[in-house]
Amino acid sequence: MNEGLPTLLFPFERGILDVPQAGQRVLVLGAAGFRMPDESAADVVAVQDFRPDHLALVRSGIRTVAEAGEGGFDLALVLLSRHRRENERLIGEALARVKPGGLIVAAGTKKDGAPSFAKRIGGVVPVAAHMSKHHGVVFWIVRPEEISTSVLEQLRPEPLFTPEGFETASGGFSEGRIDEGSRLLLECLPEKLVASAGRVADFCAGWGYLAVEIAKQYEIAGVDLYEAHKRSLDAAERNFARMAPGKPARFFWHDLATEPVAERYDAIVMNPPFHQSRSAQPELGQAMIRVAAGALKPGGRLFLVANRGLPYEAVFKEHFADHGEIRRNDTYKVLWGRR
Repeated sequence: MNEGLPTLLFPFERGILDVPQAGQRVLVLGAAGFRMPDESAADVVAVQDFRPDHLALVRSGIRTVAEAGEGGFDLALVLLSRHRRENERLIGEALARVKPGGLIVAAGTKKDGAPSFAKRIGGVVPVAAHMSKHHGVVFWIVRPEEISTSVLEQLRPEPLFTPEGFETASGGFSEGRIDEGSRLLLECLPEKLVASAGRVADFCAGWGYLAVEIAKQYEIAGVDLYEAHKRSLDAAERNFARMAPGKPARFFWHDLATEPVAERYDAIVMNPPFHQSRSAQPELGQAMIRVAAGALKPGGRLFLVANRGLPYEAVFKEHFADHGEIRRNDTYKVLWGRR
């Protein structure tokens, strides 16, 4: 459950804002686990493009989509994260889809910078009120009758490109730069990754750096990209079209931790996440190593980069016939395993 949710619900629970009722339409943005205010009977649509959170919302019974297409909402509820550019995008999305005179209510935690973000938004569009509660800040905006193009542009962050020309995605991994761990992994891949008819997968593919470079550098049957953050995956598809035109690739919006992988591969490369909050969660990477082992053909190989202190070797020993370390530096290590 999002830590900012109690703060978001506070003005409804205290009667400061009216609880949305039947016949009203509510847009929810940025939710990672969610419940409506008590006594609400409104029609709710949640927009969530991070696959694990998307699936959790669906399981909770909330109508959930990956992209907000329609407008005309009476209310938007926005749960803020620590990513300023992503938060700006969410507020801009709400302004574009709420009716004139409707409310946009946003909340986040103080440790994630919600107070300074509220001030930042107040310099772009008038904030009607704000308050602090539950170690967070909630503020709301009355959607103006007219919104200038310049306001919407300020709240619609353009994608950042790496110096090498890769498009990245706001709110995704390694925005605006190539991750040094991924660079190291690419350097450590063998001269012959698979046979010419072999298929490769990039697990946790992000915006596609590794997959694009593998498609360009190796003679392979194709590469499949698996990524939980849809806007990163969309950027990866555009990167392929621009930087590796004609190279065979498929794109899967997928939660590797909970959704089975149907295909089997000759090689898998992976730079897995090791946290979803501020604290390290090595079990995430360990789970994805197990999934990768199950998605390899007999004799297939996994190549993985990780922070050097993460405890992955025991999982390799359990699930691979052969395994070892290719290289390590002050920050990262590159591991391999063969089924």
